Amino acid sequence: MREIVNLQVGQCGNQIGSKFWEIISHEHGVDETGMYVGQFAEQLEKIDVYYNEAAGGNYVPRSILIDLEPGTMEAVRTRPYGTLFRPDNFIYGDSGAGNNWAKGHYTEGAELLESVLDVLRRETETCDCLQGFQLAHSLGGGTGSGMGTLLLSKIREEYPDRIMVTYSVVPSPKVSEVIVEPYNATLSVQQLIENSDQTHCIDNEALYEICFRTLKMISPTYGDLNHLVSLTMSGITTCLRFPGQLNADLRKLAVNMVPFPRLHFFVPGFAPLTAKDNIKYRNVTVQELTKQMFDPRNMMTACDPRCGRYLTVAAVFRGQLSMKEIDQCMYDVQSKNSSYFVEWIPNNVKVAVCDIPPPGMKMSATFIANTTAIQEIFKRISEQFSAMFRRRAFLHWYTGEGMDEMEFTEAESNMNDLISEYQQYQEAEIDDFLENGVEEEEEEDAEKY
Repeated sequence: MREIVNLQVGQCGNQIGSKFWEIISHEHGVDETGMYVGQFAEQLEKIDVYYNEAAGGNYVPRSILIDLEPGTMEAVRTRPYGTLFRPDNFIYGDSGAGNNWAKGHYTEGAELLESVLDVLRRETETCDCLQGFQLAHSLGGGTGSGMGTLLLSKIREEYPDRIMVTYSVVPSPKVSEVIVEPYNATLSVQQLIENSDQTHCIDNEALYEICFRTLKMISPTYGDLNHLVSLTMSGITTCLRFPGQLNADLRKLAVNMVPFPRLHFFVPGFAPLTAKDNIKYRNVTVQELTKQMFDPRNMMTACDPRCGRYLTVAAVFRGQLSMKEIDQCMYDVQSKNSSYFVEWIPNNVKVAVCDIPPPGMKMSATFIANTTAIQEIFKRISEQFSAMFRRRAFLHWYTGEGMDEMEFTEAESNMNDLISEYQQYQEAEIDDFLENGVEEEEEEDAEKY
């Protein structure tokens, strides 16, 4: 088995994570008490990837729930699937991080760190062949961003050869939850650049847009947004959890998706997304899935892929589908929209297929794109960061926890370097073309004379 250990940190991370466990428990036929009530052999074939089997035949999520205040844990425990988690794996402080990255990373979070690592070691020691870790957290608050990135760096030290995947909720342009978000996000992004192998960027604005426009909801709740995120997480991890025609594991995904080590920030998407009233009027086909998957309105990050270019794309299809049809649809998308794909990575769309559709659907597709358009998000955070940091606003809250101004300057320049790298690869072939053009003109001029 190739096991994965799940960590969910902070309020946002725990809400997303709990919803993820609800969805995959439903898919694997595990009820609220951890007992198997499913009917298909495939549900148990790879269940060990995410669950440990306990003495009474119960299945227990291999998950560690972390927060610096007890409120979130109580909320998780009272949810329908709250009793599924092992009680020892709830680790929480009592003071909170107060939306302060420094508290999560250096003071309060550091005090809790050793007890988290003890539980993490216990979970990894029960694994036959650990594949990697996945972390759900947000970048705007204090615990998910500060303590989440502290855990990342410690795990990287202890398990340098395992894959580290994060599901990170990035600050969105219109929905700002926290005033010091730009500080927390910039400091976190620097850590993600160094210590994560794959980061799936999700943001609330894009999720709201999907709920309003596509799903025609009048007043979406956080529950609705978390459901969308967990659908995507479930789709990305399908090939790890079920047998399929083409199996993709975390390492295969990383090798095919990350052309340069720093550029591992992905835009996820999901199809089909249809308003409840319209479901009976639509026939979902592979062609329809492919069309919807590449539609900017289905992206879960508020950046427009038409403003950048795709470096790589991965698509995970679920259902009894024809590989020939999928390959044809993918080829058509690339050839019709060739200007949106970089030419210097030929065949840059990777496809994985799993035979088992999600419950209640005939087929679905999950989309993961590594596009240069994601620089829009980092640019926006960088601008907001500069505006505050120039005046040293709110800085005393961070320096009071022992941070130095230099850390802020470094984080800012690191993020600006990342933006420049994305821009450089977006324009790569244009520059090459111009250089070649100049050389040809010079040769022609030489021949004339």
